[in-house]
Amino acid sequence: MKAWIYDDIEGDQREPHNSGESVSFETLEKLGLLPHPNIEMDKVEEIAKERVYRNRDEINVSREGLGAVYEQKLKGFFTEHLHEDEEIRYIKDGSGYFDVRDSTDARWIRVAVEPKDLIILPPGIYHRFTLDTGDYVKALRLFKDEPKWVPHDRSAETDKNPFRQEYLQAVKA
Repeated sequence: MKAWIYDDIEGDQREPHNSGESVSFETLEKLGLLPHPNIEMDKVEEIAKERVYRNRDEINVSREGLGAVYEQKLKGFFTEHLHEDEEIRYIKDGSGYFDVRDSTDARWIRVAVEPKDLIILPPGIYHRFTLDTGDYVKALRLFKDEPKWVPHDRSAETDKNPFRQEYLQAVKA
């Protein structure tokens, strides 16, 4: 797992878009992310127990795995949005990128994830996801309750969402 400032240069979203400016795990943690790079499944189980993740499933994000909805799903994943639940992903195979806004809300931070990386995004954080040029990721998704994963696309209305407001208060502290 590595992170950097997204370069904002036009082009394929699946390319690294690495500005050359690295971002530390400490900075990610200040934004509410919990990065767990290169961990084994026993550590995932320990985290799941500690954080009371009761449910799980696996997702295969690829042309074969998603079939006819592949393009539509990828477009949706890359639209800036938030969830009212934590987003927890353990990468089992393949790789991709989670983009989150920096503390100024002006720049994107790109977090590259690969096998054995676990990342937890807090509720209320604006983010997006894309595959890298390998066009494939197999991820274990963990949930506290029943999966709902409703994306709330960024808008003036979403900015008022109570989960967004709680997130902003938490990262100010």
